Amino acid sequence: MAHSIEKTAKTVQEAINMGLEELNVNRDSVDIEILDEGNKGIFGLIGNKMARVRLTMKASRGETARKFLLDVLEKMDVKAEIDIEEDDEKVQLTVNGRDMGIIIGRRGETLDSLQYLCSLVVNKDNEDYKRIVIDIENYRQKREETLVKLANKLAERVMKYKKPITLEPMNPYERRIIHSSLQNNRYVETYSTGDEPNRKVVITLK
Repeated sequence: MAHSIEKTAKTVQEAINMGLEELNVNRDSVDIEILDEGNKGIFGLIGNKMARVRLTMKASRGETARKFLLDVLEKMDVKAEIDIEEDDEKVQLTVNGRDMGIIIGRRGETLDSLQYLCSLVVNKDNEDYKRIVIDIENYRQKREETLVKLANKLAERVMKYKKPITLEPMNPYERRIIHSSLQNNRYVETYSTGDEPNRKVVITLK
């Protein structure tokens, strides 16, 4: 349950400021409910009524992301635990459980879709964008290592046979790994061709 406090002061703004100071947060981090606007009474003396407000802490984006993901997994009948790491720029969600293959999907497509949907939910109504990364059983690191090895192996083949090689269709995240792993190679270069979702990376001689 969200943490909330009530504050009373001569004015609404003063009560809000007292609450923000006590919670040690800025105004964007709380929902504010004015319980009583108060009044100064007659001549500011008789019937003077204090203003009263309630400040409720908003859920962090990491917590919002975790709740969304747990709800989705529950509908998929998947039991899992989710660890959160959050900083000013990114929320990293690490999912652990049994039978995780269904969430990863073919070449990580289901995982990417979940990540995209989660990002929409988490960044809705927020002015600053925060990147959402969902990883399952270290899948992304393993996939990255596999793609780097593949890129280097195919680059050697291109150099050996002097012919370009076109890879299978990949999502933007995977194509970026291929491009970056070969960007400093002196003998080959890469570019993408085709339209989503069938866009492919081509490795060719410089």
